[in-house]
Formats: sequence, structure tokens, C-alpha cells
Amino acid sequence: MPKVSTVIPLYNKAPHIQRALESVLIQTYQDVEVVVIDDGSTDGGAEIVKSISDSRIRLIQQKNAGVSVARNRGIQEAQAGLIAFLDADDAWKPKFLETILRLRNRFPEAGIYATAYEFHEPNGKTVQPRYKAIPPAPWEGLIPNYFRASLGIPPVWSSAVAVPRRIFKEAGYFPAGERLGEDGDMWLRIAVKYPVAFSWQIGATYFRNASNRACNKYLMQSEYRLVKTAKELIRKNEVPAFMLPDLQEYIAMYVLLAAAQCVLAGKPQKARQMLEDCTTKCFCTQKLWWRFWASIPVPITHFAWNVKRTLFKSIPKTIEGRITIGRLTNFLAALFVLQ
Repeated sequence: MPKVSTVIPLYNKAPHIQRALESVLIQTYQDVEVVVIDDGSTDGGAEIVKSISDSRIRLIQQKNAGVSVARNRGIQEAQAGLIAFLDADDAWKPKFLETILRLRNRFPEAGIYATAYEFHEPNGKTVQPRYKAIPPAPWEGLIPNYFRASLGIPPVWSSAVAVPRRIFKEAGYFPAGERLGEDGDMWLRIAVKYPVAFSWQIGATYFRNASNRACNKYLMQSEYRLVKTAKELIRKNEVPAFMLPDLQEYIAMYVLLAAAQCVLAGKPQKARQMLEDCTTKCFCTQKLWWRFWASIPVPITHFAWNVKRTLFKSIPKTIEGRITIGRLTNFLAALFVLQ
């Protein structure tokens, strides 16, 4: 029985899946199995997996049901007691598993083990995110407050994380049917109950130029699932008191992000409803900003956004699921100045 199982959901990522698999197979720690869940791909990605001759790789094919169902199937099929996740269009650094296992040995009480990661931009540059409320590198340990640390670039990301199998029995599985933020909902449910272990050792690469990313296809037009989950946990008194203030701000951050995407999706009334219920101390400026844009006629908003996309080709054309509120606000602030 392997010590670590790697779960890779695959849906129309044929140009990238070989890179992802090779990044697992060249790990400095080799006692690993790879469970690839082909979620109804139509681009030949499954054939690429089959062409790689390594007994540690298992391919399981199913009808398309979404990334959460694919990850959940991978968890159920995995044989190891520690389950790591990797998206098919991303890649691990060679020492990722070695770092994860070191964290597990040092902090067996943790419910999540995560490493720092880097962004590979479309222009070829590599950028390491700056995380909030985490001791400076080369520190590794239990994050003092997960929700405070998550009020910017999230320290836990779906391609640089591992979770003990036993945790899923208590915290549940990934929520089915969610297009964006399904992983954040999972980490939230775990972080409320267990410490989160983190290492500054860069363990994975997020390829922003990868094709078929959900965050490049969808704009949220309703609340993120994790907002509903967080509110329900608070209502049931399942959140430790010291976490509550930062969790409230975490909720506000995602409410603002969803409201912003509703504005750009042409649903300002829905955005105004979200903003009305948003309570925050950290994001007051952003809240006022999006109230303004939610009061502007939709054609003007779309015209302004299209002008910005035309003038600034280097800026992403759609809002990414994990873009920070501050960066998004700066994008549109620059657009507004141009008008």
C-alpha cells in the first residue's frame, strides 16, 4: 500500500496532463500512487495517460460530473492514508511530497498540509505570491490564523495540498455542482476544526496560461458556496471564538468578489443585494467601489470593461476565481480613470 495517493481530476486537459504526471513521477519521494479520474474528456487526454507506462498510475473513467465529483471519486479510490491533489494543468516541484511528509511528521495534528506555490504567467515570467499573516520564509509550521492569512492570496491551493484520509470522514467531501470555489469550501470546513500546516518551500506551479481553466470561463452570479458554509458554521456555533472576526472578513471578501462578478455579468441588482448584506471593516473602500459600479447602467459597465481589455492586452480578460479583491479593484480603478 502506497504512503501517499495523488488524485488528479482530468477534463479536457490533454495539452497539460503529461507534464502533471511527470511532475509526480520524478518526486524525490517515490512511494506514491497516482489516481487519474477522467471526467468524460473528449480531447484524447485519457489516451495520453494510458501511453505512460508506470504501474503507479491508475486511470478511472466516468461520465462528466464536474471537478468535485472527480476529486471525491479519487478520494474513494485512493489506497493511502494521505491524499494529495494536483490539477491536470499544473505541476509539482520535485520536493513537494518530501516537504508534505516532513510537515506531517512534525505536525500530525494538522488537517491540511500545504506548501507555497508560484504563478507561471502567460509572458513566461514566474512570480511567487506574497501571503498575509504568515511568519516570513523559511518558516514552516501551523498557520496562526488560517482565515486572516487567507485575506489575500490563499496559502492553501488545490495543487499544493495534502489531506489525511480520516479528515474527509468528519469534514465531508468536495461540494458537487460548484463551478468555482469548491476547493475553498473544503479547506474552510477543515480549517475550522483542525490546524493548517504550511511550508514556504515552493511545492507547485500554477500555469496561468493553461487552457480550459474554470476561472477563465465563468463569472459567479450568486454567492460562493463557501460563504453559505461559513455562515452556517457560525450559526451552529462551530467556529472557535478567536477565529470569528477574521472569518467574518473572509466572508466579506468573497461576497465582494461575487458582487464584482455579478456586476460584470450584467446583474447589478444581484450585486446590490449582496453588498447590502456585506459587513466588513477591512474592505470598506472596495464595498463602496462596487456599490458605485452596481448603480451604473449595464451597457456603460460593459463598454468600460471592453475598453480596458482592448487597451491593456496583458491584463487577464476575465476575473480569475482566486484573484484578490485589491487587484481587481485596481484593474477597474485604472479603467475608470481612462473614461
